[in-house]
Amino acid sequence: MARRKLTNSQIACITLLWFFLCYLLFTYSQKIDFQVIFALTASGIIVFVTIYKNIKSRNK
Repeated sequence: MARRKLTNSQIACITLLWFFLCYLLFTYSQKIDFQVIFALTASGIIVFVTIYKNIKSRNK
């Protein structure tokens, strides 16, 4: 299955949405513990590895 390439504006929107969700998680969580840090790390890996792979394959 062929994947569509992400445009720069799509990458910017995805990144801004991720930062906004991180901000919401930090501001509305009652305490910062392992679960919060793990959720941020896991979601960051999912988002930014996908973006990195897309940019890397775009340059070929």
